[in-house]
Amino acid sequence: MKLTIGCDHGGRRLKDAVVAHLKARDIQVTDIGTYSDESVDFPFYAEEVANQVISGESSLGILCCGTGIGMSIAANKIVGIRAAVVSDCFSAKATREHNDSNILCHGERVVGEGLALKIVDTWLDAIFSGERHAKRLQMIAEMELKNES
Repeated sequence: MKLTIGCDHGGRRLKDAVVAHLKARDIQVTDIGTYSDESVDFPFYAEEVANQVISGESSLGILCCGTGIGMSIAANKIVGIRAAVVSDCFSAKATREHNDSNILCHGERVVGEGLALKIVDTWLDAIFSGERHAKRLQMIAEMELKNES
């Protein structure tokens, strides 16, 4: 599995911890930054991670910012992305099993490092259950096509 991760200044410390954790799990990680606490614009990082997921360069993506919300809004503008802000393990499992989410968004100011790493593991280990959920994903894809301009 190859995963791309990115963050803005509000999520840099959490991103660094997640990168180290993923590498310890022998997961190939592409870290697109940011690499400092200087203020940056999160949409750039959200778009870059989303594009790498959509292109197939990476299987999945993770985005970190202060709350995870801005990153998820930006990433979800890319057709085919299903980015979810997650703050608990139940939601992490559900968003993979039911929504086949392909980007996990975290908020450094919301979730502590220990919980964040458990959420990452839960999300990565969950598998899309298909069945009735596949129909709903198809409906979402049709919505994207209908509203693409």
